[in-house]
Amino acid sequence: MILVTGAAGKTGLAVIRALKQTGNIVRALVFRPEYIAAAKSLGANSVIIGDMSDPAAYRNALLDVNGVYHICPNMSLQEHEIGLIGIEAAREVGVEHFVYHSVLHPQIESMPHHWQKLRVEEALISSGLNYTILQPGIYIQNIVGAWEKIISDGVYRVPYSVDARFGMIDLHDLAHVAAKILGDSAHIGAIYQLVGSEVLTPRTMAEILSDTLGRPIVAEQISLDEWAKSVQGANFAPGQIEAFIAMFRYYDVSGLWGNGNVLSWLLGHPPGTFRAFVLREAADSQ
Repeated sequence: MILVTGAAGKTGLAVIRALKQTGNIVRALVFRPEYIAAAKSLGANSVIIGDMSDPAAYRNALLDVNGVYHICPNMSLQEHEIGLIGIEAAREVGVEHFVYHSVLHPQIESMPHHWQKLRVEEALISSGLNYTILQPGIYIQNIVGAWEKIISDGVYRVPYSVDARFGMIDLHDLAHVAAKILGDSAHIGAIYQLVGSEVLTPRTMAEILSDTLGRPIVAEQISLDEWAKSVQGANFAPGQIEAFIAMFRYYDVSGLWGNGNVLSWLLGHPPGTFRAFVLREAADSQ
């Protein structure tokens, strides 16, 4: 049995679906009862409600589990603490394979959530567990949150340079790799950087959107103040807004990109492209 933590998010749900498609028995750990239906609809055989920051709850979720795909809630300021709890619980119950969902370039100290993930990686490597670490780039699917505004305004707005470079990954490719790795001893001890074969900027993404949608789309940089105003009222924990702003400041200077060779090798075929995703999204929205 495979446990997927943080299973109610888009990553967890995608991994559940991919694991089920490859014949695995899947247990999902979610935080609230209202998340049970979504996890079951994508193939979870069982769903446990619990708080990942509660050691007893994490241990309970791991009973009779062979492998775990550990996902911490997005941009959590408790990433390091929760990671240590998960690692210790896995050691106590004897999990055979611990796969950690990290991030591309966790070494960047100026992005607090990246730096916390590096600390978790350090603890996992030192734990004695059989581990694999996945370091995905930004999801291509992240643009979905801006899709309606892009269509209505003809503008793709970002709070960093429109010429910043990004190596992105299709969430479906990530889920496929996660399902392939879990339970396969050939991947124990590996750390995989996962990005697609393209390095794109918001400007080139807007050009692809224009070409694919058949209408002019331009990329525009907005200020950090404007971005902060746009998310007022959103359900952010204390400190998360500051973490996002730190991330955007880094993106503005350096972007976030890598090399796509590892992902291509793991998939056994070329990774999904931004253009292919836009074509699918446009077809689905019609």
